[in-house]
Amino acid sequence: MPDTRRVTASVRENVAYMNQVLPVEESFDIIQRDIVIGGKEASFYFIDGFTKDESMLKIMDSFFGIKEADMPSSATEFSKAFIPYVEVDIIGDFDQIFRNVLSGVTCLFIDGYEACIAIDCRTYPARSVDEPDKDKSLRGSRDGFVETIVFNTALMRRRIRDPHLIMEMIEIGESSRTDVAICYMADRVDQKLLDNVRSRMKDLKVDALRMNQQSLAEYLFKRKWFNPFPKFKFTERPDTTAACLLEGKVVIMVDNSPSAMILPTSVFDMIEEANDYYFPTLTGIYLKVSRALITFLTVFLTPVFLLFMQNLNWLPKMFSFIVVEDTVNIPLIFQLLMLELAIDGLRLAALNTPSMLSTPLSVIAGIVMGEFAVKSGWFNSEVMLYMAFVAVANYTQPNFELGYALKFMRLLLLVLTALFNWIGFLIGCVIVVCSVCFNRTLSGRSYLNVKLN
Repeated sequence: MPDTRRVTASVRENVAYMNQVLPVEESFDIIQRDIVIGGKEASFYFIDGFTKDESMLKIMDSFFGIKEADMPSSATEFSKAFIPYVEVDIIGDFDQIFRNVLSGVTCLFIDGYEACIAIDCRTYPARSVDEPDKDKSLRGSRDGFVETIVFNTALMRRRIRDPHLIMEMIEIGESSRTDVAICYMADRVDQKLLDNVRSRMKDLKVDALRMNQQSLAEYLFKRKWFNPFPKFKFTERPDTTAACLLEGKVVIMVDNSPSAMILPTSVFDMIEEANDYYFPTLTGIYLKVSRALITFLTVFLTPVFLLFMQNLNWLPKMFSFIVVEDTVNIPLIFQLLMLELAIDGLRLAALNTPSMLSTPLSVIAGIVMGEFAVKSGWFNSEVMLYMAFVAVANYTQPNFELGYALKFMRLLLLVLTALFNWIGFLIGCVIVVCSVCFNRTLSGRSYLNVKLN
């Protein structure tokens, strides 16, 4: 519940209540600093590691030169006359004071003032704005979002110098009180979508956003477990985010998360990447078409191969070379499923392998999984070839969640084809099409960007 208690004129009462709520004695990083300003008792509260030492030294040095006769009658007048800093606020209730202190703002109590002076001279530990590993571009900017929300909003403001760019800040989570920014262009945004996003966020009753942006996405839109296609588009590139804002979309940013969540979205937005726009029109169209074709093949290549191997009489003579001629020791469906699992195992192993060892271990794994697996009779060379294409083709997909959604659709097609032959293949195709067409996003639109009632 919010703390409704108000600040009193007695600094000792305020300090006693602050020490009662905050674990000043137990937590080494919550600092209380008592000083005398103009003959009056005063007390600072701040978090060690969040405060700019140089700024606070200059501010405190200016306080020691204040005479008792010069002390104004209110905190507002004091902040105007004696605080040489940009971001200063006057707070009267303790709920906001605790929120500010725990987020890094320095709070000052002075005897005789029925308000607290909040000095926002905080700084957060942050890495440099390097280009993200996932969303690389051959041309364009080389900066990327970081875990500090203020830096991320500044990267977008740097690209869009328009007064219509609005960035609303709200807090979500009773314990975490995570900062969430809703960014949009006021003259271009879909007002109905914006109102929907606002209302859903204000109605959220959660304790904390434990996994930051992903937790917020799950709370905003309860996805159906049987439809793996993602509801949101995520990007770590400020230029991509700025372009989406100018298109009238809503961008949601969460503190401690180095990516932006974009609404509304469609399957065409999911398969786009920055390279499509940094090259000439013809080159960009070619990249989009080739990526769409490869995405289509990653889903249907192995199921169609399995279907033809089960019905060899359907295979045209010109494609007779794809027939498996070696001895099939293990049924093809089990070979394909085993390799699907093995590829994910190699991917997980690569994520947890030290960078200096990842390349040699990948080469060793490739040799073992390739040549020796075929020679030992576990897998056929044709199966290894098609699964190798699928494994490499998955990395042409810029969206990680969409890549796994397509993988699940491929597994479904494989199992149904193995069980029911061509009837199962047709049923699987219908399920894939329905999963895409009837997949609603937060905006009420399908993946094909068709308005649904």
